Amino acid sequence: MMTDVTQQDSKKYGRPDDERVIDFMKIALPAAILSIILTIGSLFFIFTKGLNLGLDFTGGISAELNYSKPVKSADVSAALTKAGFHDPVVQTIGSDRDLIVRMPVQEDTAAEDLTKTITQAVQLPGNSASVNKVDVVGGQVGNELYIRSAGAVALALLLMLVYVTIRFEFKLAMGAVLSLFHDVVVTIGIFAMMQWPFDLTVLAAILALIGFSLNDNIVVSDRIRENFRKIRGASPLEIVNIALTETLRRTIHTSMTLLLVVISMMILGGDGLKWFSVAMFVGVFVGTYSSIYIGTAFALWRGLNRQDFIVQVKPEFEEENEIP
Repeated sequence: MMTDVTQQDSKKYGRPDDERVIDFMKIALPAAILSIILTIGSLFFIFTKGLNLGLDFTGGISAELNYSKPVKSADVSAALTKAGFHDPVVQTIGSDRDLIVRMPVQEDTAAEDLTKTITQAVQLPGNSASVNKVDVVGGQVGNELYIRSAGAVALALLLMLVYVTIRFEFKLAMGAVLSLFHDVVVTIGIFAMMQWPFDLTVLAAILALIGFSLNDNIVVSDRIRENFRKIRGASPLEIVNIALTETLRRTIHTSMTLLLVVISMMILGGDGLKWFSVAMFVGVFVGTYSSIYIGTAFALWRGLNRQDFIVQVKPEFEEENEIP
């Protein structure tokens, strides 16, 4: 195992005398074991408990309401339940007067009478309501949407592999894609384990996390490539540790800034942004960890070295000596 680079080594590698290099890869093996356990555990919960799919994927009724005065979601939900609607989910959108209602398909209510029935059910004493829009999503449509969503995530991972391969190197690209796959699986696995609702807003968070994690991987990969080209006399392990140390401050600033936004959405965003922000909150921690201990560690395990970043120039054809 490599120990921390000393001040003398820092001078050798062109680094400031007082800047210490953190030996990130010292715990690469325990981190790899932890990642494998998290991935297997997440897949176990996904395939055994399954996801608590929202109405976007299972089908159901969605209605947008507007009240003349501010209203509580619980009051609207109670009114719908009293009127005979099953399992209504009420969320505010924008203000306390605008709400959206989602609920499963109601077997006892005809589709043509749905708007009228909902309008009558959501009227509250001293607070009249109007129904702006009612949408009915069938189960088949929801299932197709679920399949297309899975395809969108898979396509995103494939395109990331191609992009990083072209820009950097295939070993780093494979590490980056494994890192992204780990982030997606672990985040979805936590939702499956806790049986939190999984709808289109959570899917949007998953896609956003792919972009966040990829950005972190690209920053680290760019610094690794730069250090391989400019640092002499250092092993690949040392160069990777130097690159991770140099990008650590940027990683912390980016993650903390995003966390502040996510926590603000969790507290102030209301029910409409609740599960989106929860998915982002989980993904920020998982993505920051994986960009260090999956993306770069895998590339090292695959034998990343200086030759991978040197442009091979084909020798010129030698001209035959002319015989005088």
